Amino acid sequence: KLLIHPVRKELHAYLAEVARNLGCEAYRVGGVEDHVHLAIRLTRTISIAELVEKLKTSSSQCLKEQSPQLKRFSWQRGYGCFSVRPADSAALCKYIDEQEQHHKKQSFEDEFRMFLKKYGVEYDEAFVWD
Repeated sequence: KLLIHPVRKELHAYLAEVARNLGCEAYRVGGVEDHVHLAIRLTRTISIAELVEKLKTSSSQCLKEQSPQLKRFSWQRGYGCFSVRPADSAALCKYIDEQEQHHKKQSFEDEFRMFLKKYGVEYDEAFVWD
């Protein structure tokens, strides 16, 4: 499931292209070796679940075709989706741009738990991680 660094940049560009082809506006795509963040304005013609399914399916297939080393690549089954106010979009893009530095201080798992707690999302730890 871990993405090797050389394909990350191409993957992020590919995900932005897929989102745009589905009518969504992709403001930013970024991440580190074990997860990706997308800042997207959702179009009215597609649901979040449909968008995530298309992003995961097409990018997984693309990665597998790109390199024999990635033939076993798969995304985790779940995903998280949070909405932000338009006034917060610049801060969100900055957050995505700074993922490498950010996760040197805090793990993705700890951060995700913090988001769930902060926004009052009840969850069962057994179903959050693959």
